[in-house]
Amino acid sequence: MSRIDLDLAHAYKPNPKADDDYALLPLKMSFEDGGAYALLGPSGCGKTTLLNIVSGLVKPSHGTVKYDGKDVTGLTPQQRNIAQVFQFPVIYDTMTVAENLAFPLRNRGVARDRIKERVGRIAEMLEMSHQLNARAAGLAADQKQKISLGRGLVREDVSAVLFDEPLTVIDPHLKWQLRRKLKQIHHELKLTLIYVTHDQVEALTFADQVIVMTRGRAVQVGSASDLFERPQHTFVGHFIGSPGMNLLAARWGEQGLEVAGRPVLDRTAAGAAQSATLLGVRPEYVTLAMPDTPGAVPVTVDQAQDIGTYWLLSTHAADGTRIRARLHPTQTIPRPGETAWLQVNGPHTCFYANDLLISGSSNEIARSISA
Repeated sequence: MSRIDLDLAHAYKPNPKADDDYALLPLKMSFEDGGAYALLGPSGCGKTTLLNIVSGLVKPSHGTVKYDGKDVTGLTPQQRNIAQVFQFPVIYDTMTVAENLAFPLRNRGVARDRIKERVGRIAEMLEMSHQLNARAAGLAADQKQKISLGRGLVREDVSAVLFDEPLTVIDPHLKWQLRRKLKQIHHELKLTLIYVTHDQVEALTFADQVIVMTRGRAVQVGSASDLFERPQHTFVGHFIGSPGMNLLAARWGEQGLEVAGRPVLDRTAAGAAQSATLLGVRPEYVTLAMPDTPGAVPVTVDQAQDIGTYWLLSTHAADGTRIRARLHPTQTIPRPGETAWLQVNGPHTCFYANDLLISGSSNEIARSISA
């Protein structure tokens, strides 16, 4: 395995000038040896371009790629010793499952006994031991993709294994099983894994560190907890979660920081908070409050949806500000058309200026309104 260091930008157009000319804006990041990473973002955000630059399929227009400190920017995937698994199965239909799994090893002259041992281990991990002698042509799409995954994992000497949305063709139940299996394989084999997906559940359940991308920019790198609790960028707050974070317009008025005309943060708040233009609070942390409670906003309920394990409340304030709340089903749920007060400032509330999280403890800021 290898540590991979990136210091680069990439444009498919010659002579890029504006940000829109870049597929990847300038970034610096590292993938530690043996780590499990996910590149997460919507279609067109640059995550596959970044993966292909790591693998050597694309050469960056600016900057360098280094493996263990060695500049490999001009090297091919073969020279970088990369294994890559693509969105759709890449296998040999005329071969058996065992022959497909063995192919990368036979191609490199690995001893027959070692090939048999390695193929057996990977097949067992993927729960395909009973299919080793089956022809690949007769297997379902999800089984073929498991072979593709196995071909990527079978080599022990690779610098990294890269996955480009490998579970697209898999049905939801099997996706869960394969994510669990990949996580297990990572812990057992200690491979460096980089996984591209637009599915936040895949990313957050598979990776130790998730790189969230939008419009060619990596806006945050962190654990699932980091991304949920302290989004460093409003895009992360919006993109992560179901539903995403409430991002409420805020202004500094005579009574302090106001949302929908109500003060939610008084003038004793830390100076940095005075620059906030958005208040971010996840629906999970919005609670019902008594009228005129400090940090709460009066709203009219638009919709109350019973999701089973929680109620999703969709509301609007007098100025049109929309706020969503996830409430426990044991609570008394206000009905559409009724007025409710929602607490939007608390220990988990975040404050943003120019889409970036304002530094400082949200707990300290929250205390200034509740005191």
